Amino acid sequence: MKYLWLMIILSISSCSTNSSKEDEEPITSTAPSFKDWEDRNLSKEFEDYWYSGTSEISSYELSQARYGELRSGTAVMVFVTEPFDMVQQVKADQEDGNVQSVLKLNATRNFNTGIYPYTLMSSTFYPLEKDQNAIKIAGSIQEWCGHTYMQLNQRDDRYQAVLHSYFQSEGNRNFDIGLTMTENQIPIQLRLGPQNMPVGSFEMIPSVEFLRLKHHEARAYSVNAQLDTLDDEFVYSVKFPALKRTISFRTQKTFPFKILSWKDNYEDGGSPMVSSGTLKKTIKTDYWNKNSNADQILRNSLAL
Repeated sequence: MKYLWLMIILSISSCSTNSSKEDEEPITSTAPSFKDWEDRNLSKEFEDYWYSGTSEISSYELSQARYGELRSGTAVMVFVTEPFDMVQQVKADQEDGNVQSVLKLNATRNFNTGIYPYTLMSSTFYPLEKDQNAIKIAGSIQEWCGHTYMQLNQRDDRYQAVLHSYFQSEGNRNFDIGLTMTENQIPIQLRLGPQNMPVGSFEMIPSVEFLRLKHHEARAYSVNAQLDTLDDEFVYSVKFPALKRTISFRTQKTFPFKILSWKDNYEDGGSPMVSSGTLKKTIKTDYWNKNSNADQILRNSLAL
């Protein structure tokens, strides 16, 4: 693999909450230590695309269920490779024996609920050298009622989680979750090849967006996953029976397997609703160098 030095759980909250716990028994997941995971074999095509010194930025038309209504907004996915310090679990400033390569996804959602706005952002760090699950997930939300922050860090056979919330029922907490696949890593993992996605029955930690939006317990849940092959795309879907929820992602059928859309089916405000995102535009650029007033015109290429 070539190395170039380029370069939540997300908490969604409302002004009122009723925390809930499902009837399903908690799942305890275990996984081998990082050193025991197998090496990941990346194609030259993958390396040429993702180690080019640029990021891939895609904008989406967002329809977000909130308080029993659908809200129009904008979502953005920013994919970029970067060196990652596996001990401190931060972007590495210098290379040493602790540094691994990751594909990072910064995902944002912006929408309004009546008079006040929501701003959501999650960062997911997915290892490219070892065939394992997300190393770190961090996320925050800001809205006029307050703001929250949540983070998961992989430590051997578990995720160490921290949650800071303005809700008394959620408060400031530290806890562990058994190491297993996370929903937040799905969009990244799909970019390595939808044909390699896990199918059947297994365990998964729901997305940080959903967990905080619905105030469900942050843990692994039983899921059923399937991959459908269509004429010009793949559809990867995951059902969470205990949550009465199904998610799905549509991707291109060929590399680089761009995320074309996603859907999230669940009950909100007492009625079945579907949150969704549909691709608008995609560009590749070193956005961190495009920060002058003159560069604002580049937002037009993303329809932002």
